[in-house]
Amino acid sequence: MAMKEALEAAMHSGSAEAAVSALQANGAAIATEDTMTQAVHDVYCGIMADHQHPNEKDRDQARQLLAALGTATAA
Repeated sequence: MAMKEALEAAMHSGSAEAAVSALQANGAAIATEDTMTQAVHDVYCGIMADHQHPNEKDRDQARQLLAALGTATAA
């Protein structure tokens, strides 16, 4: 489903929780710097990491990914 259709489905859902669920059901992800940082850590560091929690490098990569996603969706 295209972004426009996913957003339209979310807007007609009635509550914030239902809107997020509608976006996720249509293939969209909702990310904050914190959730993206954790995702970067989980994917790139994984279970073999020398640290258990996201570090500043993970947070910086999350910021860069969010900025790149913002640029890509604006185009």
